[in-house]
Amino acid sequence: MKKRFMAAVALTTSLALLSACGADTEADRKEAASKAEASSDDQVTGPGEFPITKEKTTLKVMVKGSSVVENFATNEFTKWLEEKTNIHIEWEVAPEKTFAEKLNVSLASGDYPDVLLSMSVSPIQQSIYGKDGVFIPLNSYIDKYGVEMKKMFGQISYVKDLITLPDGKIYSVPQVNDCYHCSLGQKMWIYQPWLDKLGLKMPTTTEEFYQVLKAFKEKDPNGNGKADEIALVGATNGPSSTLDLFLTSAFIEKDFNLKYVKDGKVQVAYNQPEWKEALKYISKLYAEGLVSPQTFTQDRAKLKQMGLNPEIPIVGAIASQNQTVFSDVDNPRFKDFVAVPPLQGPGGVRSTAYNPYAVSTGQFVITNKAKNPAAAFRLADLLLSQEATLRSTQGRPGQEWDWAAPGEIGVNGKPAVWKTIAPNGKLQNVHWAQAGPSLRTNDLRLSVAADPKNSLELILFNETKKYEPYKLAMDKIVPPVFFTNEQAEELSNLEKSLTDYRTEFFAKTVTGSLDVEKEWNNYLNTLEKMNIKRYLEIYQDAYKQYHAKK
Repeated sequence: MKKRFMAAVALTTSLALLSACGADTEADRKEAASKAEASSDDQVTGPGEFPITKEKTTLKVMVKGSSVVENFATNEFTKWLEEKTNIHIEWEVAPEKTFAEKLNVSLASGDYPDVLLSMSVSPIQQSIYGKDGVFIPLNSYIDKYGVEMKKMFGQISYVKDLITLPDGKIYSVPQVNDCYHCSLGQKMWIYQPWLDKLGLKMPTTTEEFYQVLKAFKEKDPNGNGKADEIALVGATNGPSSTLDLFLTSAFIEKDFNLKYVKDGKVQVAYNQPEWKEALKYISKLYAEGLVSPQTFTQDRAKLKQMGLNPEIPIVGAIASQNQTVFSDVDNPRFKDFVAVPPLQGPGGVRSTAYNPYAVSTGQFVITNKAKNPAAAFRLADLLLSQEATLRSTQGRPGQEWDWAAPGEIGVNGKPAVWKTIAPNGKLQNVHWAQAGPSLRTNDLRLSVAADPKNSLELILFNETKKYEPYKLAMDKIVPPVFFTNEQAEELSNLEKSLTDYRTEFFAKTVTGSLDVEKEWNNYLNTLEKMNIKRYLEIYQDAYKQYHAKK
């Protein structure tokens, strides 16, 4: 069996391990090649016709687990999907915390299912495993059966480019979430009642934020006579819940992946002098007991337990993309957490990361194990329809959401298209909680009825406006870039080493295990030994190719 570094580097995350590839015999390759093209022998009904198969068909699907989905097999959306398509799904749920490792091991061992759903299969993995025949190219299926995908390409012009690999092949159906509040999602939330009780203004600088946290810790804002307040907390997972995102943007401009472009050159933020100053600031907060130590060990479920502490509020500030990560929409505290605007640091920097690319690739990948790849593709195509999108992300029409009534106005100020009925974000069994492909354009998201009493979208829209003036300029953002197989294999090892070391150094310096001033030069030297220069060269080459293509 051929050995190679299997790339597990996503455009938004960094994870890899050494493994072996799947399709390793000539017979395997021929079988994969025979499945790679749509043909007249496809066992499906015509484009847009339902059910998809006349005979009951089974697909084996691996899905990333979700803390807010009770059971994918008995889920109401799954039942609707199976009834409409005549396709039964056998589920294998990968642990939410370790799904990437599960994906790697499955691909390496050859023990993978027909479909990988919501497993964030990176473009690098798509390239390597597509070339080896493990993943089936979808181009011919899109041409023949892609009703909703073709609509999507027409609605959002850049989607096709972002899911097409350099060899012209498409291996995945994406999730498109043209989400305003997500695009400026590296936020900090603060408990407004504590500010009000202590007579404090919303902080606008790092020094003001420090003073607010000190007051939260020392002045008993929850009024129970105990020093039980947690001034600031985050988590190891959950959208934008680590402390290296929002706070560091007061010291250095960077994009969602801690990179930026300066004078046409791709740079990383974490080896710059400004990053050291950010570490010194956050370590000061920690040294004075203003940052919970659990920030560096707990997951988002534990973070939510803190936010929902039943007896009394105990948390003052929380790093996260939105409040549903640490609270429930129908909890009385939910609306009392408001976004802290980007802070101005001591050097005058006041910025926020901006992600204008609304595409999550690798959300539905069909493997060479699928006996009926055309049926699998048609199922994925259906997931992009408006009805399936609303059902998979919101729930059942007439129960969790409904079409808007005449006269109702959307968040965008235009006639509303739909409205929410039940709050989202809790453990439930009626939808997939944004797992897998869906198509949520900005128009669809903001066409939800703007009910002040029951509109998460309206709340997040208004809170995100605070971030708009400070977003990173487009010419400073590293766009989604593709790599050759050779670059991918080299990059996977480099990125894992660099990311692991950076994350470790961040935690140790913030918590005081290392002195950032004394260890900084050693840190830079270690990054050099890990060949960060080559890492940046690979990104620079891909960045040039991206612009040459444009």
